Amino acid sequence: MNAMTLLRDAWYFFHRHAAHLALLCLPLILLERLAGNLLAPYLGDWQGSADLLAGLLFYPLYGAALILYLDTRTRGLRPGSAALLAMALRLWPSLALLTALSTLLIMLGASLFILPGLWLMARLAFADFLVVLQGFTPLAALGDSMALTRGQFWRIFTVMMAVMLPLWGLEAFLSGLLSEDLAPRVLLESLIGFAQLFVGVALYRCFMLTVSGPITDTP
Repeated sequence: MNAMTLLRDAWYFFHRHAAHLALLCLPLILLERLAGNLLAPYLGDWQGSADLLAGLLFYPLYGAALILYLDTRTRGLRPGSAALLAMALRLWPSLALLTALSTLLIMLGASLFILPGLWLMARLAFADFLVVLQGFTPLAALGDSMALTRGQFWRIFTVMMAVMLPLWGLEAFLSGLLSEDLAPRVLLESLIGFAQLFVGVALYRCFMLTVSGPITDTP
């Protein structure tokens, strides 16, 4: 299955379940963006790390909740948001450690002329699913993600960039039009963050196709 088909299937799911996903994930995304903006002034020269720290706290919760929602809906189950968040909370330590390790690796790769960082971003794309759905340890998930994504770089990279690049561009454009007030900035960042969940839906589809059988590498 090529990248465009994955994106089409993911969009079909995402727009049908957008209200449920917003109820499940958007409050945590709002808290993440608010925390990042409030923390930044206290970090001095390290203001750029505020978003990383906030993401380390909140992303494992809504990231795990998203994956659990996708998994349960795929299997025809309909647990409530509270049940999904309770399961996500139990997974927080493992997913937080995985997030820290993968972020460190991607940042290290990005420091080497950016391209290695993009390569690692695509090759580690399945690690979250392995931790949440198959109970892997963070280190094992990183290694197995590298193995599962072998031969699929261009498909995964295309899926990620087809969504992320327009969203990054839109955020940069709209940020220039907004005032410096906290509320509109947090709202914009939260809406962009919610839209980025679409990437997770597409990658879940790719992951499930991979673990259920081989797929050819057509971007």
